[in-house]
Amino acid sequence: MSGVLMIWNMSPRATGNPMGGQKPVRRLTLACLILGAVSGCATYTKCGFHGCAGDAQITSDVRTLFNQHPALEPPNLIDVQTLDRVVYLYGLVDTDLERQLAESVARTAPGVVRVVDSIGLNNVSG
Repeated sequence: MSGVLMIWNMSPRATGNPMGGQKPVRRLTLACLILGAVSGCATYTKCGFHGCAGDAQITSDVRTLFNQHPALEPPNLIDVQTLDRVVYLYGLVDTDLERQLAESVARTAPGVVRVVDSIGLNNVSG
């Protein structure tokens, strides 16, 4: 315990270091950051950071399906991204019904395992 207290109570005179006891604390902080980053990277193993092989095709299929639904065309703005067969929908639509339609249509694309709907509603009153 005295060793631990010594780290926190190091003065510039005791260590000979003009910065006081900051080096051990900085090293500990750096070690924790590196350990956290490495452990976070090590847990992502499904398809890698570039996604699965079919992700680009799924995105293309979802966009093609959207083009078959006039309610999802402009002025609605919907962006589609796919990672590990999970489709992410972003953008704005005019009604909640259009948002639900976009999610429903995206689910029908071949290879989709899940849809994450982050589509917002335009707050335009007219």
